[in-house]
Amino acid sequence: MKELWLEVASSASPSEKAALLKLANENGVVLLEGAKVNVVSEKGSVHVLEGFDADAIKKLKSEGKQVAVRISIKGKEDENTAVNAAEFSVDYILINCLDWRVIPLENLIAKTRGKSKLIAEVENADDAKLVLETLELGTDGVLLKTSSSDELIKAITIVRRQAPKIRLVKAKVTAVKPISSGARVCVDTCDLMAPGEGMLVGVQAAGFFLVEAEVHENPYVQSRPFRVNAGSLSMYTLASLQSTRYLSELKAGDEVLIVARDGKVRSASVGRVKIELRPLILVEADIEGRRIKTILQNAETIRLVTADGSKPVTELKAGDDVLAHIAESRGRHFGVAVPDETVIER
Repeated sequence: MKELWLEVASSASPSEKAALLKLANENGVVLLEGAKVNVVSEKGSVHVLEGFDADAIKKLKSEGKQVAVRISIKGKEDENTAVNAAEFSVDYILINCLDWRVIPLENLIAKTRGKSKLIAEVENADDAKLVLETLELGTDGVLLKTSSSDELIKAITIVRRQAPKIRLVKAKVTAVKPISSGARVCVDTCDLMAPGEGMLVGVQAAGFFLVEAEVHENPYVQSRPFRVNAGSLSMYTLASLQSTRYLSELKAGDEVLIVARDGKVRSASVGRVKIELRPLILVEADIEGRRIKTILQNAETIRLVTADGSKPVTELKAGDDVLAHIAESRGRHFGVAVPDETVIER
């Protein structure tokens, strides 16, 4: 998810600062207080270093602390310093391109991707939009330095629109087989989902079906748009774009990914998890010669998302197309991708 950080400009009056801090607190904005102190975030404090200091980075990382390096990009040498910081696995690189040339920003997005989170310093919402969309991927977030509440509100709106996407493709159903009863997991979130939204669930850590939330009413059951009847407790789901969880591991307060038909992704907190014994059904599908599977509850209210709607698992048949996601890495270690590991899942 794109991040929004705030540094209150030194020119802000006491009333302007109070208004900015109130907005930041209400909207989950990460607050940078002081030039060298801490960043307050849900994950705890982030230690901000002014410039690259290899010894300081190693010391802080050895203590298990999050580290950010703040670098002004005046030329190629500074750009190389930022890339070097990413090689040290710092958590964040805060960059200020003094004249906002797009090319160095594109270079840094390409070279630091997947190593460190790149946060670009900006002074207004228009620049925030530019850096979040540069090279299509954009930076991982922006640090807005301002004394204006209006500018912060605009930036909040822009960042919220930058929903990441996941690639969904059509999978052709090859087999649908009722199996014996087993423990299935209902995930009740603290959010509301719309038709076409749900969770990605699968037998394999690299192949997931999009299971729709219970958004449809029928004569026997009211809709529960906060719920995904997600399947057997041993199924995988995505906890983030980089990691998986077993459904059995989820509990109140955890985060899961909600995925829409168009691939847009957002996080939702788990409010409740219910595990009950129910009849189950195995669904198998093929994507370009690759077989993926999932095990779901065998009931009319459980639906798989399709390109233009959704279909109850009780009506699925061989030849139907449903939406699925294929992850690049098949190997996982405690939910984290291990790209080079050889894994056979059946």
